[in-house]
Amino acid sequence: MTLNDIRVTIQGVSGCFHEAAAREYFSKHLPDKRVQAVECETFEKMFDLLDTDVSLLGIMAIENTIAGPLLQNHELLTKSKLFIAGEHKVRISHVLAALPDDNIDDIREVISHPMALMQCAQFLATLPDVKISEAFDTAGSAALIAKQQSRGKAAVCSQLAAEKYGLKILEAGIETNKRNFTRFLILAHNENADILRYSRESADKSSMVFTLPHTQGALSKVLTILSFYDMNLTKIQSTPIVGKEWEYRFYVDLSFKDYNKYLQALEAVRPLTSDLKILGEYKSCNNSI
Repeated sequence: MTLNDIRVTIQGVSGCFHEAAAREYFSKHLPDKRVQAVECETFEKMFDLLDTDVSLLGIMAIENTIAGPLLQNHELLTKSKLFIAGEHKVRISHVLAALPDDNIDDIREVISHPMALMQCAQFLATLPDVKISEAFDTAGSAALIAKQQSRGKAAVCSQLAAEKYGLKILEAGIETNKRNFTRFLILAHNENADILRYSRESADKSSMVFTLPHTQGALSKVLTILSFYDMNLTKIQSTPIVGKEWEYRFYVDLSFKDYNKYLQALEAVRPLTSDLKILGEYKSCNNSI
């Protein structure tokens, strides 16, 4: 590792969409740095690793246009000491990849993560007499085929994974829905603010979490105040609070043009909420979906 390297934790095997998103994001925002992906088997293990090493950065999927929000990741972020330093949206495009000597007529089995297989069901249905098998990871499926030199077996994975493990792309863009996007969050410790050239004053988006009293109109009052201060509510997600029947935690994303006005809005809603925590103030990504 050199001074030009940044270490970024990813959930999954090298070549997965998390790594692809990390490379896209940092090539744009820190073009003088090289990404060194640190693999983690689960999101829980990723947060454990981030908590013990403040030099690490992280990237985490938070929602998908087809599958919806990843609620467990909202909870992990709430409990951690990390902050959101940025976001990145990626169109999820799958390829069918196999060993270099295989052609599509040679394929007798396709392996991948269940979600990827579901997203490519229409294409896979066109392959006669092909067994469809679930695996833990998309990139891991490509890695397994390459390691075992499995003739007649193909993986549904990213283009990055196919290239990384020396597989031949038999078909590209095999996902059924071409409007399949995932939003990723860039995670960091406060100590890494300088590395990311991060400034809260340049932010135009905020993510926060809070609870509300179980009283009539509690949420409506908060939303009215945010609207009064010209805050654009881009997302609201509620999750039940374990051990407190019919009480909920609210995750809110706001976009705004005036940072000082945003701070005023926060002060106005704070007395109406409980356990309000700012998860991050950051620049929104411009690649619209």
